[in-house]
Amino acid sequence: MRKIVIIFLCFICFLTNVYAERKEVTFESCVDGDTIRVLIEGKKTTIRFLAIDTPETKHPKKGVEPYGKEASDYTCNRVKNAKKLEIEYDKGSSKTDKYERELGWIFVDDSLLQKELIEKGYAKVSYLYGKYMYTEELQQEEEKAKQSKLGVWSDEVQNETNNNTKDELKNKNDTKEEKSFIEELLDKLLDAIKEAINNLFKKIKKIITKEINKIFD
Repeated sequence: MRKIVIIFLCFICFLTNVYAERKEVTFESCVDGDTIRVLIEGKKTTIRFLAIDTPETKHPKKGVEPYGKEASDYTCNRVKNAKKLEIEYDKGSSKTDKYERELGWIFVDDSLLQKELIEKGYAKVSYLYGKYMYTEELQQEEEKAKQSKLGVWSDEVQNETNNNTKDELKNKNDTKEEKSFIEELLDKLLDAIKEAINNLFKKIKKIITKEINKIFD
């Protein structure tokens, strides 16, 4: 029994180490503010930064969002010039996302890059699907950035975001109204078709009845 307990504890420790370890990686190329490509043990790998989201720079519909370029440039400069670049996996998160990108905390010369991006207002805390190691730390820094109105929290960006939200809601409402109008027209058209069919059957019935009566008269 004692052996089983020891083996079980060793297994748990092994799993914890697998997820909590920091692994040194080699910079390969920049993607945007929250994504980079690296070599992990010689294998090309895309890494998506855990627990944050930076403004878009290459989105097919959103285009370049405010502070997207600043976030992308900052990340790229940091990882390109790093003397030591590491990924740390979080036991509270899966190791990959639905796009098969690795998820983790990125350390540049022992400094947490996610925290730096949040501090400068280049990112928001986002995509929290579990209890992650540095979430509280990031949320504290995000609150400071909000109060200081840095980057994505500036009045200019917030006003633009609010206007975009209003436009989206207006478009949705317009679409709803248009859909309701079309549905109403279709209902009226169906009612008219039903009435026309009923009238046609009545006329056919009268004609048939009249012809039958002639036969038996």
